[in-house]
Amino acid sequence: MGNRLAGKVAVVTGAGSGIGLATARRFAAEGAKVVCGDADDEAGGKAATEVGGLYVAVDVTSEPEVRELFQAAVDEYGGVDIAFNNAGISPPDDDSILTTELDAWRRVQDVNLTSVYLCCKYAIGQMRIRGGGSVINTASFVAVLGSATSQISYTASKGGVLAMSRELGVQFARERIRVNALCPGPVNTSMLQELFAKDPERAARRLVHVPMGRSSQRPTRSRQRSRSSPATTCHSSPRRPSSSTAVSAPRT
Repeated sequence: MGNRLAGKVAVVTGAGSGIGLATARRFAAEGAKVVCGDADDEAGGKAATEVGGLYVAVDVTSEPEVRELFQAAVDEYGGVDIAFNNAGISPPDDDSILTTELDAWRRVQDVNLTSVYLCCKYAIGQMRIRGGGSVINTASFVAVLGSATSQISYTASKGGVLAMSRELGVQFARERIRVNALCPGPVNTSMLQELFAKDPERAARRLVHVPMGRSSQRPTRSRQRSRSSPATTCHSSPRRPSSSTAVSAPRT
């Protein structure tokens, strides 16, 4: 497709499906060497084979495993230029604050927020050695608008991702490390399908903030650039970033 990322090394978490898989494909199409991190060996391995990259099994809530993920990129390809910290969950027991139990709250925070903290920590450490880089964190439109279908821990976790991305963008700008947060609207991934499969009414309410009234569609292998519903890109780096979507290639 292009050559914008020739010679760059990209690490993608949650690379086995959804936005992560679409991003891994796009990065590879733009010339990057891609390290696919996922907890699903079958899906993650398949993604890495497809994009000609490296698969690393990782529990993104584990600091030693996240450290090893980025070290694997260094060992295999010589460094890290791009980190797409995308892994996340949205379980059905994360609901209204009145019904969500503490265990569900903590589980979502660990996967959606703590994992991004860990991935940023080890990605930025490698990028400082490299002399610059691009960090992209998946937040959500609910971090800005709130959700019409309550998922209290998910919304709070994505708000945390957005705030953390802003702070890191300011802190590391002078070291040529850009940090941005993506805030996509509903995307028709397997995670969203599973969440709303038993409640079509709730699924419909999820779209009240989307003018086109539908979820965006993941790009297919045959069509990397598909039409999609509007989404917000929340830029946190103080310098003017390039326009991007969930599968755009960052400037590094």
